[in-house]
Amino acid sequence: MQFLKPILAIVVAYLLIKLGVPFLGSLMHPGTWPVVPSAVMKMYMAFIILGTLLSYTYSEEGYNALIGPIVDVYSNPAKAAIKFGLVFVIGAFGAFVAYQYVKPTFDPPVELRSVHPAPPSSAELWGKSFQIQSLKNPLRDDKANFAKNVEEGGAIFFKNCFYCHGDKLDGKGHFAAGFNPLPANFTDVGTIAQLTESFVFWRVGTGGPGLPGEGTPWISAMPVWHTLLSEEELWKVIMFIYDYTGYAPRVTTEVK
Repeated sequence: MQFLKPILAIVVAYLLIKLGVPFLGSLMHPGTWPVVPSAVMKMYMAFIILGTLLSYTYSEEGYNALIGPIVDVYSNPAKAAIKFGLVFVIGAFGAFVAYQYVKPTFDPPVELRSVHPAPPSSAELWGKSFQIQSLKNPLRDDKANFAKNVEEGGAIFFKNCFYCHGDKLDGKGHFAAGFNPLPANFTDVGTIAQLTESFVFWRVGTGGPGLPGEGTPWISAMPVWHTLLSEEELWKVIMFIYDYTGYAPRVTTEVK
C-alpha cells in the first residue's frame, strides 16, 4: 500500500491540472473550456513527479517502502512472470512515447507557411485579367449607396460564408473545427486590418487553390468564390466585412 501512495499522489495532481484548472476557467468564463498547453503539463508533471519521489524517499523508511517492492520483484525468482511482464510493459510504453515523437503529423508547419502570401501582379477572374496592385473597389466611392451595398454584402455573407467564418466573423462558424488551417478571424487586427481590399478580392476570389507556393503545402479549404459569386457580389461582401468589424482597408501610397 505504501508503494501506491506516490503513484496516487501523482495521478491526483495530474487530474487537478488537466481537468481542475480548465473547470475553474470555465466557471470564470462561462461557455468556454480552457485547455492547459501540453508543454505546461509536461513541465508541471516533471516537477510533481520529482517532488513526490524526493518526498517519499526523504527518510530511509520511506525509501525502503518505495524501492522495496521493486527490488523484491526483480530479485525473487518466484516472481519471474511479473518481472518479465513489467519489462514488456515498460518497453512497450517507451516504444509508444518514441513513436509519438516521430510519427507523421497533419498539423500545419506554421513556421514555413505564409499566412498572408504576396499576391501575383495579376489574376484571372470571370474571364478577365485584374491588376492586383492597382485594383480599387469600384463601389467604395459610391457614398449614396454605401449602406445599401454593405447590407447586400451582409446578406451574401450569411448565405455563403458564415458557416465557416461565423456569424460574428470571428472564424468560429459551425464547420470551423473541421478545417486546418482554421477559417480566418476577421475581428483579429492581424487579418483584414492589415490588408488592402485588392488583396482580399484576390484571396477570396481565387480561394485556397489560388494560393502561391509560400502559402502551401497547407492550402486553405476556402472555395474559389469567383466561380460562385459575381464580381459585384464579391466587392459587396468585402465592404460588409470591413464595415462589420470596424476596420478600414489598408491603403497604399506611391513613393515619390
